[in-house]
Amino acid sequence: MAESPLCWLHARGYLTDRQLLAGENLRGDYEAAAMGPHVTMCWNDAPRDRQRRGALQGLNATERMMSAKARFDDALVYLGRGLSDIAWRVICAGESIPVAERAMTWPVRSGKIVLRIALDRLAEYYRLPG
Repeated sequence: MAESPLCWLHARGYLTDRQLLAGENLRGDYEAAAMGPHVTMCWNDAPRDRQRRGALQGLNATERMMSAKARFDDALVYLGRGLSDIAWRVICAGESIPVAERAMTWPVRSGKIVLRIALDRLAEYYRLPG
């Protein structure tokens, strides 16, 4: 995938910078929690400098994954049903809006509006400046 659905919508002026950042935060937590498909072997280099961990300094890899999973789960609960469905499908699974609309049997062009509402709620959850 050359471009995520969020980046595509943002590049065409449909999403604000704040909405894009909210979506990227959710996707970051999803990926940090290692919830997506992956191979069993981790080919990443071992961390070279243990002092560069920022706010998560002192946590091991499992604890960081658990923290990200908790943030992700809390964000979806904060969104509620419907908003969390479109957010997960488009932001995390990388589905296009039309594919997500068909999967949820929503009317055509309703997905963009609901996604924008979900992203605004995510921005509140992540306490992004508005």
